[in-house]
Parts: sequence; structure tokens; C-alpha cells
Amino acid sequence: MKLLSFQATDGVRLGIKTDSGIVDVKATAEKAGLSAPTTVDEVISSGTSGLEQLQQIVSKAEEFLDEDSISFAPAVQKPKKIICTGANYRAHVAEANFTVPDYPIYFPKYQNSLAAHNEDIVPPSVTKQVDYEVEMVVVMGKQAKNITQEEALDYVFGYATGNDLSARELQTRTIQWMYGKAIDQFAPIGPYLVTADEIPNPQNLDLKCWVNGELRQSSNTELMIFPIAEMISDLSQTMTLEPGDVIFTGTPEGVILGMKEKNWLKPGDEIVCEVEGLGKLINRIAE
Repeated sequence: MKLLSFQATDGVRLGIKTDSGIVDVKATAEKAGLSAPTTVDEVISSGTSGLEQLQQIVSKAEEFLDEDSISFAPAVQKPKKIICTGANYRAHVAEANFTVPDYPIYFPKYQNSLAAHNEDIVPPSVTKQVDYEVEMVVVMGKQAKNITQEEALDYVFGYATGNDLSARELQTRTIQWMYGKAIDQFAPIGPYLVTADEIPNPQNLDLKCWVNGELRQSSNTELMIFPIAEMISDLSQTMTLEPGDVIFTGTPEGVILGMKEKNWLKPGDEIVCEVEGLGKLINRIAE
């Protein structure tokens, strides 16, 4: 199931992408006299029962929204944690002149960094070196503490396309990356949150990123140094992962940081990030 969030006059609403169009869950539930979760957070916390209710909503839907007519909200709304992974593809490690890590490198972003599909990004005036990073995003579905790699994927609710936007001169001014990463709007996620049952093998998905129509990044999640299950298990040894928590899983080669001639993102640039099966996430740098 492909879930999404969109703006409405009464706030953010939950939608379901179908072949016929977007189902407005709240409107359809009210018309059909059904009970169902009406936000992404409610769906995640309700587990299997919530997804079953949404299947009923889809079966009763008679009216559909055109995707081009809606204003997207971030695919997740209120994660308690946004954990990002750095240097997780060998070719990216090489282009950035990093050292291949012995353990996963983690850094945080926060709710202020969330942005939506089709949202214009306004970088802070203190940076002139804005870079893109297409990434596969994992959204947790169950509380996870001290879990094994073998069971880790059973705790995942779904997956999404993300863009770990980065301010490079701020990221590298100290050994801690947070200041150049946890910036307002620098974690676009969307357009959809795709439930895990639709992605049987998250470690074999193509990732691509285009800037103004030029293909910049093209790789596959099988090339991660630390696979998703390993990272989830590793994180769960020191912290309790909660339903709705977000994990960015790293970017492959092709970012501006690794180029000889560094033409940083500028106003008017369009960045399109895609992970196979999860949809294209489009953002533009604001004029």
C-alpha cells in the first residue's frame, strides 16, 4: 500500500495512492460510516489492524483525487527520531575521500528538517555549498530493543525515497556533521510511504538522482556497506527504536562533494530522487 499525506483546509490528511487516483481516507470513511486511522502516525501505531481498515476504505472509495491537484506533506509527520547514516557506499566513500568505516556512522536530523514532495527548499544564508543525496528511507513499525539482524526487517513498517540535503562547508567544519545536516527542510521524504509487504527485498533496489534532468547518481541498495537489517539491529543495542522512527540509509556516489568542479545547488535547480518502487521525490531550490 502506498500511503501519503497531503494538505487540506482542516490540516494534513491521509491519502492512499491507487490506480484510480488518491483516496482521501477521512472523507471516504465518513461517507461510508467506517472507522479508520486518519494520519500516517495512527496507521503506524495501529499496525495490522489499521492497514486492514484502510483496505476497507479503498474498497468503498467512490471519489478519487488527482495527484497533480494535491499539495503533499512529508510522508511521515512526527517521528521521535530521524537517524541518518553516513559513508555507507564504498564508491561514495572514495569520492568524498573518507575512510571506509568499521562501524556505521550515524548523525541526527530532527522534525524541523522534514520537507515534502514538490516543496521548495530554502537553504540558510550561511551556506553556499548545498548538495543532494538520494537515499532509501526506513520507517519503523514496532518498538525494537536488542533485536537481531535476522528479525530486524520484521520491525519495519515501510520505506520511502529521501534526500539527505547537506551544507558541505558546515558539515565539514568540525568532526560532527549535525550542523551541516539538521537544517530546516533538509530531509525531504516522499512522495509515498510504501508498506513493507510491497518491498520483499529492500537490499536490491535501484537509486537514482537527477539535477535539472541530468542523471547524477545511479546505484543499488545491494551496495550498502552496512545493510538495513544490520543497522536496525545495531541501533537497537543502544536505543529503543519506536514506531514511526526514521532511518536514512546512506547515499551512493555522484554527489557534488565528489566532483572535481563543484557547482553547488543554486536557486531554480530541480532535484529528482528515486528509489525503485518508492516513487520520485521532487524538490527545487527556492528562487
